[in-house]
Amino acid sequence: CTVKARDSRDVVIVQEKLDGSNVGVANIGGVIYPLTRSGYLAIESNYEQHRLFACWVMDRIDLFLGILRDGERICGEWLAQAHGTKYDFCGLEPFFAFDIMIEIPTESYRFPFETFISRVSGKIQTPNLLHVGSPISVDRAMGIHEQKKVPCDQVEGVVYRVERDGEVGFLCKYVRPDKVDGKY
Repeated sequence: CTVKARDSRDVVIVQEKLDGSNVGVANIGGVIYPLTRSGYLAIESNYEQHRLFACWVMDRIDLFLGILRDGERICGEWLAQAHGTKYDFCGLEPFFAFDIMIEIPTESYRFPFETFISRVSGKIQTPNLLHVGSPISVDRAMGIHEQKKVPCDQVEGVVYRVERDGEVGFLCKYVRPDKVDGKY
C-alpha cells in the first residue's frame, strides 16, 4: 500500500487516523446496541466515556436504524475524551464512522469503501479522505494529512485500506512514532 500494488486491480484508500476510543453500533433483530471495541455493551463499561457513547447512540436510534440492516455494525472513533491528541471539532458530533461490517459464518465482512460512504454520507461524519488510487508513501500521506488542517494539536497518523474488485483486502495504519498514548 505504500510502495507497489500487487497489480492494477489494487486500489489504495487513505484516511486520517483519529485518536479516540474504538466503538461500534450493532443492529441485531431491529434493536440497536452501542458496543465497546471488544463487543461488550457500552452502557455496562467501567469507563464513563463508553457509557456517554451509549447514551449518545440511544438518542439517535432512528439514525442508526436508517443506516444499519439487521446483523450489521458500524465501527468508529468516539472522541469525547482526549487520549493522546486534542481535537477542536467546533459543533461536530464526537463520533466518526470508518467501517460497516457484517458477520458471515466464518468471518467478519467489511463493506467496500464506496458502499460504506454511500450508506453514511450526510448522516454520520467520517475521517478525512486523503488519497484514493495507487500506493502512496507514508511521508506523502502524512504530508497531505498535515495540509488538511485537521483541528487538532498534532495529527496522529493515517489508515490505509487496500481493495480489489470491490472487496476489502486488508487495512493497516501508521501512527507517528513520537505520539504518546494517553498523555491527556
